Amino acid sequence: MEQVKKSYYEANPVKQYCLDHSTPQHPVQRKLIQETLEMKGIDVNMMGAPEIVSLNALFIKNMGAKKVIDVGVFTGASSLAAALALPKDGKVLALDVNDDFSRRAEKYWEEAGVRDKIELVLAPATETLQKKLDTAGEAGSYDFAFIDADKPSYDSYYELCLKLLRPGGMIAFDNTLYKGRVLKEDVVYLENGEVDINTESFKVLNKKISEDTRVTAVMMNIGDGLTLVVKN
Repeated sequence: MEQVKKSYYEANPVKQYCLDHSTPQHPVQRKLIQETLEMKGIDVNMMGAPEIVSLNALFIKNMGAKKVIDVGVFTGASSLAAALALPKDGKVLALDVNDDFSRRAEKYWEEAGVRDKIELVLAPATETLQKKLDTAGEAGSYDFAFIDADKPSYDSYYELCLKLLRPGGMIAFDNTLYKGRVLKEDVVYLENGEVDINTESFKVLNKKISEDTRVTAVMMNIGDGLTLVVKN
């Protein structure tokens, strides 16, 4: 279980070697990571790992993507990586509900010169995605989506993003190994005796994706688990 961790969670010479021998991140990305890790009183593990957002950016750039969905903004790491990878006319639809964190994210986007590429919507993501389908007529028009928000809602985000995605488009799901807990066949409980809803939700989602004929999927032990699906 201890092998499932984001690179910033603890020192790991192999993961650090990989980061050191990859294309360096933008200075503002490095600043964002450092300042987020220094924040007190919050779960900084909500931030996408550098190896994850850099891989997302690689796919976005290679696909020639123009439209990206980012479900779960936090301090802006994934939206920033996507915006930096997009061409000048590219757009990131960034979805979150926390105004305080999003204001911090906007500061980094502005500093990196990509604020104009990002449409930030502060509302439940399911509502915004449904509006994009119903009133904006954007079904089948997005190239890439990254889902890294409240875990029990992943399946709802999946279904909505899949409709918004073009054939050949990609969805990346973060945390799908969830600290290795998904390997436990029995129901997983928290220390307080309650069912670990996050872990159990991932168990159901992971099985669903692996059997879903609408997509081609691969799960990888990167960060806290990364699942990539391409819409058939």
